Amino acid sequence: MAAQTRALVTAKWLSDLVKRNCVGPRLRILDTSWYLPMMKRDSKKEFAQTHIPGASFFDIDECSDRSSPFDHMLPTERYFADYVGNLGIGNNTHVVVYDASDFGAFSCTRVWWMFRLFGHPQVSVLDGGFRNWVREGHCVTGQRAKTEFAEFVATMNRSWVRSFEDIEDNIDTQEFQVVDVRPYGRFRGKVPEPRQGIQPGHIPGSKCMPFFDFLDENGMMLSTEELKKFFQKSQVDLNKPICGSCGSGVTACHLVLAAHLCGYPGVSVYDGSWYEWYTKAPPEHVVSETKNML
Repeated sequence: MAAQTRALVTAKWLSDLVKRNCVGPRLRILDTSWYLPMMKRDSKKEFAQTHIPGASFFDIDECSDRSSPFDHMLPTERYFADYVGNLGIGNNTHVVVYDASDFGAFSCTRVWWMFRLFGHPQVSVLDGGFRNWVREGHCVTGQRAKTEFAEFVATMNRSWVRSFEDIEDNIDTQEFQVVDVRPYGRFRGKVPEPRQGIQPGHIPGSKCMPFFDFLDENGMMLSTEELKKFFQKSQVDLNKPICGSCGSGVTACHLVLAAHLCGYPGVSVYDGSWYEWYTKAPPEHVVSETKNML
């Protein structure tokens, strides 16, 4: 199963497995919903009320480096292994991730990427998320799934993660393309950031591909052909190294998934993203149209 795991699975495919009581040690479903405070949604409360039958809740903030001053930075291999092991996930488990955002996919791609980063390619994103699941009329429940601890061994592929120093050096070396998936307004410095004390703008030399433009009007991932056209239109070369960035390393993973679907796995992620960059970078490395007009 590992070599053949699809990056995207349909609601019908998953619903059929749920109906056949296949959720267990070989198949785990994770609700990975996470929201910015401005969205005014409580992901844990919503999960307790309604979710896909058999699903467990994956808390992005909890499965992180809690000592970091930045939001949900990556945890250690040991912490990740223990966390997912407590969700009943072992190295032979096929994991399906989704979120309940109005976009169709918001935070689930981050967890998809985390599993792959920690050496577990048997992970898929539910195309269209909970939004599409409900629209298609599949069963939901408020009952919490019971899982037993499973042994999970995590091995991080460190080449898939970029640090502040990597991005800073790249301004001069241009070894890889930095692609920011925040909305154009925030990227250009014209729309406020959702985090207090953080101003909008972008990393010098970076390009913008808003994460929601990887999705269609129903929250489904665009076709491979449409994704390739989006990369081309954005002047991002899939044949050259790419690093994704966003506000705090969550939706940057839409870029990773999109490139993967186009046949280009291994796009890296700047884990600290704009939150860290704005905090640490010198003023001349914060590019903003608004600032430049002052």
